[in-house]
Amino acid sequence: MPTAITSFTAADTVGSLVAQCPALSRVFEQAGIDYCCGGKIPLAEACRRKGFDPQQILTQLEAAGAVTSGGGVDPSQMSLTELADHIVATHHAYLKMELPRLEAMTTKVARVHGDGDVRLPQVNQVLLGLQAAMTSHMDKEEQILFPLIRELEASATAPEFHCGSLANPVRVMELEHDQAGGALVKLRELTDGFTSPDWACNTYRAMLDALAHLEHDLYDHIHKENNILFPRAIALETSKQSQTCPDHPVSL
Repeated sequence: MPTAITSFTAADTVGSLVAQCPALSRVFEQAGIDYCCGGKIPLAEACRRKGFDPQQILTQLEAAGAVTSGGGVDPSQMSLTELADHIVATHHAYLKMELPRLEAMTTKVARVHGDGDVRLPQVNQVLLGLQAAMTSHMDKEEQILFPLIRELEASATAPEFHCGSLANPVRVMELEHDQAGGALVKLRELTDGFTSPDWACNTYRAMLDALAHLEHDLYDHIHKENNILFPRAIALETSKQSQTCPDHPVSL
């Protein structure tokens, strides 16, 4: 069972806080603070950008950190291979199932209600762009990056990768995460925070509910990669390179 964490500071990065205690993600989601793509930003800076008093958010974080749950997934306790497998089986599988469903719903809603709300065709276009980007992104992770991470963990020494350091493909993945995060922000703006108008049909309401769930899952997905899997993989590679060449340690 994870240990309750009840002491935080405004100097801690948002991503490191959620990595230590996943339950804190709820506080950040409610405050509209990005803990995945924006996870490397100190809490104080994240609060400043949103106009929040850091002490108020710290109080909420400490309250949330005092509550532990033994039933949830704690990615920080997984091996790199376990975490990569978890991401594929949970988040990639979800996106492969849900994005085609959302494509159909946003297309239908834009066609039926687009004259009444000109933003709905934009919702459809942003979703289609996100679907194409994430499909390509997941393929690169499953076929290239994740196998490299598994190989690194299983090897006694640092393998010689065709891409050089793992930091190179990781940098590309993080850039694509930023772009996906931007699409989520746009979807939220175009739908007034996924709020349905009084006249919305059932498909419209189902679409908004699905978009809200997509946002939550994708933020959790990106957080696990940006703030846990990728930094740990790069640190392990650096450590094994140092062991292989002790007279020429790799600078951090």
